[in-house]
Amino acid sequence: MFHNRRKQEVSVNLTPLIDVVFLLLIFFMVSTSFNRETQIKLELPEASGDPLETTPELIEISVDSEGRYFVNAKPIVNTQLETLMKAINIVSKGNKDLPVVISADSKAPYQAVVTAMDASRKTGYYNFTMATRKPGNQ
Repeated sequence: MFHNRRKQEVSVNLTPLIDVVFLLLIFFMVSTSFNRETQIKLELPEASGDPLETTPELIEISVDSEGRYFVNAKPIVNTQLETLMKAINIVSKGNKDLPVVISADSKAPYQAVVTAMDASRKTGYYNFTMATRKPGNQ
């Protein structure tokens, strides 16, 4: 009466699907172009508002258009991170409460500004201010 029929297992062959996905992956990897920016120009933003009262004691890190550093208007010998960190430590005399102001020329290399931020962070100054100019002021 009842016959035990074996049911065939239904299976989906995933090999062609994996092949197609792999080919798409290779296609996108080959067709994608990677640009490596070596130097990004920085145009500092304009900001409006009341200027902050300047305190007589602060650490001002300036970056000129050629990427040279000045700490409190004194030029730094080279553009190495370690040299900039030593200059910050000398000027601060170990006082970690001094405010840090980073001002950079609008044509300064972006990496130079990032290096100034890294130097202030690695010497223990985590809060620093970026100097901007008011719109229309030259």
